[in-house]
Amino acid sequence: MSETRRIKVIVPIPMDATGVAARAAQLPAHLVSPGYAPEFVAVPWGAALGDSYHDMLLMDWTVFQAGIDAEREGYSGVLIDTVSDSGLRALRSALSIPVVGPGEAAFATAMMLGKRFTILTMWPQWFPLYEKTLTEYGWWDRVASLRSIDTRPDVTELLAGKEEVIFAKLKAEAEAAIAEDGADVIVLGSTTMHQSAAYLAAELPVPVINPGQVAWKHLELLLSLGLSHSKRAFPAPEVERREQIRRALP
Repeated sequence: MSETRRIKVIVPIPMDATGVAARAAQLPAHLVSPGYAPEFVAVPWGAALGDSYHDMLLMDWTVFQAGIDAEREGYSGVLIDTVSDSGLRALRSALSIPVVGPGEAAFATAMMLGKRFTILTMWPQWFPLYEKTLTEYGWWDRVASLRSIDTRPDVTELLAGKEEVIFAKLKAEAEAAIAEDGADVIVLGSTTMHQSAAYLAAELPVPVINPGQVAWKHLELLLSLGLSHSKRAFPAPEVERREQIRRALP
């Protein structure tokens, strides 16, 4: 029997086991191919909501801290559980195993399925997260719009118990993106929104990208083909600071 490929899925917000389980629910068993095992792990400290440049810095740093030893720990890959792709490029520099972010994977998939996509998110405080990555990736010409329902998110409880109100708001905003902005694909702006994906996919006339699931399948694809990121694009540092990074953990 072949060895199971363990994947470290890093939740960028500190939370208890109940919160981590709610995040892990985005990957039901039928979506995980045989021989792969996602292990969701929350950062031990850091940002609260990702609602500011303050939190963006903490998310980059704590996700990097949580992932830097993944290869040594025996993981086959790292998945970052946030569309902000926090710590993505730094981890690719530090690791040889593939590192995938839901933002990059979801946006790339959206460009394969349509001409222009809208990122649909909970509140405008998350817009800087997408502005940063879209600028880094150079993909603004394929973006129809950034839209939000202007509703404060709950990164632990997610959308549970609020489906009737939240889902209707998301549908209305997505329909406006299609009619007014020319979007032909909708990308959910957070893995915390995964509970709305099936509803929106059934209600909208365009593809709806659930970023956590797309990123997971992209990572499976890379591993099945024996591919990882180019070390010419993401070179390792000449002088490593792993011990200092470990000592900085609480």
